[in-house]
Amino acid sequence: MQQRVTLTHEKINADLLKNPLKTPIWYWGIMAFLGGIVLVGSVTVAYLLNKGYGLTNAHRPIMWVMLIVDFVFWIGISHAGVMLSAILRLSKAEWRRPATRAAEVLTVFSLMIAALHPVIHAGRPWRIIYWSFPYDFSRGLWVNIRSPLVWDPSAIFTYLTGSTLFVIVALIPDMAVLRDRTTGLKHKVYNALAMGWRGTPRQWKLQIVAGFLLSALLLPVFVSVHSIVSWDFAIMIGVEGYHVTIFAPYFVIGAVLSGVSAVITMMILMKWMFGWKEYIREEHIENLAKLLVVIGTGWLYFFFIEFIFALYSLESQEIALREMQAFSWPYWPIAIVFISLSYLIPIPMWMFPKVRRNFKIMFWSSLVVNLGMWLERFLIIVPSLARKQVWSFNWSTYHPSWVEGVIVLSAYALVFLLLMTFAKFFPLIPLFDIKEGQTLSDEIVIGKRRVPALRVEE
Repeated sequence: MQQRVTLTHEKINADLLKNPLKTPIWYWGIMAFLGGIVLVGSVTVAYLLNKGYGLTNAHRPIMWVMLIVDFVFWIGISHAGVMLSAILRLSKAEWRRPATRAAEVLTVFSLMIAALHPVIHAGRPWRIIYWSFPYDFSRGLWVNIRSPLVWDPSAIFTYLTGSTLFVIVALIPDMAVLRDRTTGLKHKVYNALAMGWRGTPRQWKLQIVAGFLLSALLLPVFVSVHSIVSWDFAIMIGVEGYHVTIFAPYFVIGAVLSGVSAVITMMILMKWMFGWKEYIREEHIENLAKLLVVIGTGWLYFFFIEFIFALYSLESQEIALREMQAFSWPYWPIAIVFISLSYLIPIPMWMFPKVRRNFKIMFWSSLVVNLGMWLERFLIIVPSLARKQVWSFNWSTYHPSWVEGVIVLSAYALVFLLLMTFAKFFPLIPLFDIKEGQTLSDEIVIGKRRVPALRVEE
């Protein structure tokens, strides 16, 4: 059921531009807290690079540990932008409007943080250049361009470029509004960012066309990015549990589940922090929850196929790996928590309308979904590497170090710090999108009731 609220353009400008134009005191407290965590994380990374990658407890045969788990996780979070902005924009879903910019910005910052993880994981970040250029000109050694480890940077930075353009194109009309409400240096900056926007019919037409073109162009990149990340694992035929043909769609749908859940968490936080109860309403969270029920059920199907892959192949090593994941310490508690948080607890809850329209329950349930999906990436990567060696005396377990914990925590803090910094200079809810929804809104009479409707131009 829609709960449309009638808002004037003046009220929309006043509400959504409140933080960029007049920042409350509590905002600076949050920024200082997040900045402190990021500072500690930066010092920890410098300490790691100085002392060596051994501080992460990575050792043979488990060489891909929490930094790679976090890399896959943040790539997954980045899929929220295309899912909510591109796909829902193309399908003209009306309820997408308050969530689009938050999803797009979350995509950009998640990709930036994800790209940092392999650099830190390399231990010697200055040698990352060898991924793209010849290792040794004199000996004629070249990078293996067939490796997904070479495709990854290309796919990620293509996605980052497209997503950044998406954000910039959508920001142009709002920059013009900020330009007209500021003076001095701010006015000059916003004037440059507005790119001469005057709101003429031709400019609006070009802006809308650009948005739709970018939406369509980003869809294949959206699919390819996490598919290539999955191939980092799937082509390793020497590692049990990795060479699964279902990995590409399995990773993609898991990424969408993570990303949309993160958008719900972020939207509810925005509503609480900035008081946007007229803009982020129950109907928006309810529709996102319905979308997650479908996505989550599709993800469960792919998870089931991936887990029982050993039964199709009847390989003793694969069956032993599944037994290790499900019954061996410390993996079986992680497996129970992961499947419970990712599906068994939230999805049945979201089947009930009262739960979908409860902000507190939706906030915590969407948050635990991402905790469960992080544990899923851990279970995919670490147990398989623990059994990589053919000799049982080389099998080993992995225990995260404090260095990894601090870096992972600081990555979360850095994403939220970037989001809060963005909110200081730009509106997190697109003004022009909300105004367009108000302009096109209408009511029609069905029987004895008047219900919200939408005018669509032929």
